[in-house]
Amino acid sequence: MTSHVENLPGVTVRVPAKINLELRVGPPRPDGYHGLATVFHAVDLVDHVTVTPAERWGVDVEGTDAHLVPEDDSNLALAAAKMLAGAHTEKAFPVHVHVCKQIPVAGGMAGGSADAAGALVACDALWGLGLGVEGLHEYAARLGSDVNFALVGGTAVGSGRGENVVPALTAGRYEWVVVQAEGGLSTPSVFREIDRLREGREVPEPRPAPELLAALRQGDVEGLAACLYNDLEEAAFSLRPELESVRDAGLMLGAVGGLVSGSGPTIVFLARDRHSACDLAAALVNSGAATRVHTAVGPVPGAQIVESTPPA
Repeated sequence: MTSHVENLPGVTVRVPAKINLELRVGPPRPDGYHGLATVFHAVDLVDHVTVTPAERWGVDVEGTDAHLVPEDDSNLALAAAKMLAGAHTEKAFPVHVHVCKQIPVAGGMAGGSADAAGALVACDALWGLGLGVEGLHEYAARLGSDVNFALVGGTAVGSGRGENVVPALTAGRYEWVVVQAEGGLSTPSVFREIDRLREGREVPEPRPAPELLAALRQGDVEGLAACLYNDLEEAAFSLRPELESVRDAGLMLGAVGGLVSGSGPTIVFLARDRHSACDLAAALVNSGAATRVHTAVGPVPGAQIVESTPPA
């Protein structure tokens, strides 16, 4: 590695968790994926991804449930960095990726996808590629269904398998309580289960609900709560029946709405305001319904550079 590369600073990117305010799942496609109509919503439960010049490629992970995240080539953040490097060999060089986790692992909040987006943005800056978010979208789409949204954040409508993202008009901010279940749920297993449960049913092509988009435009918390919907919730409850009890407990304790986030097992509750969110979080813990609880607010921006770290 040249001295010029060795003296480059590392780049740290903050990336948000996502909630699916609505997730409608179509029938299986010939490519094995399912068509989706979803409304993504980024919240301030975040990971930090740092890339630094290195003699060889590598990754390490710290933070919440870090032991559950691979530290080899199957790590999505490292895979993102290597994929981008493969397309820009004239400027790219090996990096070490450090991930600091706060987003639940295998929790349905797209933590792995967020880390991949963070690695793309960090490497774009470190290598001086000048792609920006728009130029990174084609790489994000190859990595996974939620990576494109993690680049842009905010609130957005997703289609295709989730990789086509269009910002949604929204007003106001929304307060959430996030219940992190013990253990994870694999996304493929949840999709297999929804296919099993639907066997013999006619499954329409998914479309977003106009009522939910209208509630977001108006900043209507009660209206949004009434429209929260997730087709995968049935499958998550089938695989982990105890999750339904947690969802019901949160609604009884004062949440205006609640649902499984993505493929689960994380459950999110919408509160009327910040004070109500804090009260709900405490009530869930005190009642014994949950032990790992976070409060969060959204929408927040997608992947953002927060620091350039001088070389050691």
